[in-house]
Amino acid sequence: MSVSLYDVSIPTFLHTLRSLKNILEKAAAHAETRKFDPNVLAASRLFPDMLPLSRQVQIATDAAKGAAARLSGTEPPKFEDNETTLADLILRITKTVDYLQSFKPEQFEGAETRVITIKTPRATFNFTAVDFVRHWALPNFFFHTTTTYALLRQGGVEIGKADFLGAVPQS
Repeated sequence: MSVSLYDVSIPTFLHTLRSLKNILEKAAAHAETRKFDPNVLAASRLFPDMLPLSRQVQIATDAAKGAAARLSGTEPPKFEDNETTLADLILRITKTVDYLQSFKPEQFEGAETRVITIKTPRATFNFTAVDFVRHWALPNFFFHTTTTYALLRQGGVEIGKADFLGAVPQS
């Protein structure tokens, strides 16, 4: 049995984004309980030369919506990247989930043969769609969601691996 690019991307993005939303909601509740501004967490960094939590969430959501668009041959919605609060970031995740839920498996049929080009400041990459998902889209997405998790743990938010993984489907 073959697995479609839809099956390995969209449900994975949706599941992890829902978990990310939940941990951001826990972060907001943590700040409220501890009586500090929750937006301190949105601006937090692991190290001065790293991007803040807000940017980590923006990149993770961009990775998910960009992958879905590229794999389906469509244009992703443009988000302004102006979120500075946890509430803004939660809303951005909700918008991304809504967008991803609009896709149907049929839109990904034949995507295996599509060439995906990614331009970065350092290089241009040309991938087959399969390699794009395996070696770019999913790793990039998980890098930024994991960094968000790490920033929240560093900030004292009481979350664990089960929060990151979310409700794992079982057969």
